[in-house]
Amino acid sequence: MNQLKSREPGSVTLPGTLSEPLRAELVAFRRDLHMHPELGNQEFRTTAALKARLEAAGLAPKVLPGGTGLSCDIGSRAVGRSMLAIRADLDALPIPDVKTVAYRSTVANRAHACGHDVHTTTVLGAGLVLADLDRQGLLPNAVRLIFQPAEEVLPGGAADAVEAGILDGVGRIIAVHCDPRVDAGKIGLRAGPITSACDRLEITLDGPGGHTARPHLTTDLVTAAARVATDVPAVLARRVDARSGLSVTWGRIEAGHAPNVIPQHAELSGTVRCLDLPTWREAPDLVHAAIDEVATLHRAKSTVTYVRGVPPVVNDPAVAELLHDAMTARRGPYAIEDTEQSLGGEDFSWYLEHVPGAMARLGVRTPGDTRVRDLHAGDFDVDERCIESGVELFTAAALLDAAPQH
Repeated sequence: MNQLKSREPGSVTLPGTLSEPLRAELVAFRRDLHMHPELGNQEFRTTAALKARLEAAGLAPKVLPGGTGLSCDIGSRAVGRSMLAIRADLDALPIPDVKTVAYRSTVANRAHACGHDVHTTTVLGAGLVLADLDRQGLLPNAVRLIFQPAEEVLPGGAADAVEAGILDGVGRIIAVHCDPRVDAGKIGLRAGPITSACDRLEITLDGPGGHTARPHLTTDLVTAAARVATDVPAVLARRVDARSGLSVTWGRIEAGHAPNVIPQHAELSGTVRCLDLPTWREAPDLVHAAIDEVATLHRAKSTVTYVRGVPPVVNDPAVAELLHDAMTARRGPYAIEDTEQSLGGEDFSWYLEHVPGAMARLGVRTPGDTRVRDLHAGDFDVDERCIESGVELFTAAALLDAAPQH
């Protein structure tokens, strides 16, 4: 699959499976996080809980400069070797939790509706297992755990973590993201791009308003806003290679307050997404030019705020192969599915600007469940058996890793 070689289960015998007491502890830890979701750069309780548990295991976690998020090194670096980093994200979303489960969010309009509580728990669990293996002399090289804040806040907390030096000494990095379309116990994987770039776009349109009886004497901003909304994506579709997947999608349009008054001000906001790095780097200039052309045609003055978000996550083939081998060694080749590139954004991509890495999609759907769940929805939940498979994936990858020589 995608140039990833197969390894039959049993060809490698790996230590580090979850004990039943630790599995139960991790489920409880995840539920506690789920009940107490925190937004980006506000994850103080989550950070404190992680720090306390890692310290209880004899480790020395370091809180990141912003006061939320932390890193934790496990084991000793082999001579001439760089570390494998395993990354999780901590933050929740500003939406209500509409589930009726016992571990439903206790915070109004806050929910772990993207699975970051699962990501965090799997990396914690992997760290606890790897620390035990290290004490037994079974960990071949040091591993760094990264618990990063603010993934949902553009341009993402990963950029701040990188600036703080979190990748110093790291040679490769891995992560997972929950996928409600994949069964628990499995992962989705691909080499190459697996997510898209995502930027934020804010536009204001201004002009002299007037009476709807005399639109020819005004700048008709409602029409101008409507044309920007429809024509800008159409213009861009003819200025970039269709294979780049450049897409402008609007989430908000506001103009006017009365039916017989042409307003003087209109606003639009949305996202810009694309599938490849070269187009992402050109996107701001392309989008600005298209907006200016359409607005000018309708005699509206445009002001554009283009907020850089994240580039696409491009899985390094060698690191994706490591994840493939790790999951195969634990559960066999049938626990791995091909997955497509999505139009979702993920700030894990900022790490990949500096070191090779790969992200897998962690299956969280109960096998046989035909309900359609989605990320960023108030009813999002997981089959908690995914925690064990995530821990198994990460620990196997750490044991199989052959990090590049320095």
